Amino acid sequence: MLQIEIDNGSGFCFGVTTAIQKAEEELSKGNQLYCLGDIVHNGMECERLRKMGLVTINHDDMRKLHNVKVLLRAHGEPPETYELACQNHIEIIDATCPVVLQLQKRIKRQFEAGAAQIVIFGKKGHAEVLGLVGQTQSTAIVIESVDEVTKLDFSRDIFLYSQTTKSLDEFHQIIEYIQQHISPSATFKSTDTICRSVANRMPNISQFASRHDLILFVCGRKSSNGKVLYNECLRVNPNTHLIEGPDEINHQWLKGIKTVGICGATSTPKWLMEKCRDAIQ
Repeated sequence: MLQIEIDNGSGFCFGVTTAIQKAEEELSKGNQLYCLGDIVHNGMECERLRKMGLVTINHDDMRKLHNVKVLLRAHGEPPETYELACQNHIEIIDATCPVVLQLQKRIKRQFEAGAAQIVIFGKKGHAEVLGLVGQTQSTAIVIESVDEVTKLDFSRDIFLYSQTTKSLDEFHQIIEYIQQHISPSATFKSTDTICRSVANRMPNISQFASRHDLILFVCGRKSSNGKVLYNECLRVNPNTHLIEGPDEINHQWLKGIKTVGICGATSTPKWLMEKCRDAIQ
């Protein structure tokens, strides 16, 4: 008989859970609520909230709004967004993750201290990274991988930070490279700002993936941490498939399979993993 296990460690992180709870609370009062960007990188969860009345907007849309409520998701926003809200008499419901908020404050303090290169290890254009770069009046340097570290000026001071959902191993590789190349006359400081609730999922998901014949990794394809966790599953278990929902399950994958593991990203709701389990059963 086919055994199916849902990974207990998968599912929404604290920041996403809080953002969704704040949206649900506001919508339950019958109030109009806008969300700046997708509240979570998961299409099916966004659709569930849309049916409850949540309206997703972009920054251009926000410029046209006045006297409304706008929710800022867990990723955080640059200072300009708050300034715009003030100008347009928009009430902000701030669901920025506390870990991200703390990181924004650190980067802002360092920027105001002046002189150094502020470097952020993160995905260019990612909502969280845009919020971080915004703390530096867009002067921070964003690097996506170790390969891009070469463009830094090693004769100048470097202060390194990371997007909260990036790989801890890659971050340490970048630190090592900078330490090897920084000028003796320059200062280098790295601040480990990777969220442990995300980083700790790596070893757990590796063990989970190794226990099963087939892994279904349920995740929106726009999820940054989802890609990292999916690739880790794939490394451990080549019979891993990334799906956004139950409709993408190919039942040919189940031939000769005794155990199926279902897991996901910090943006994957538990109910969606359960739907995938039910589709197999």
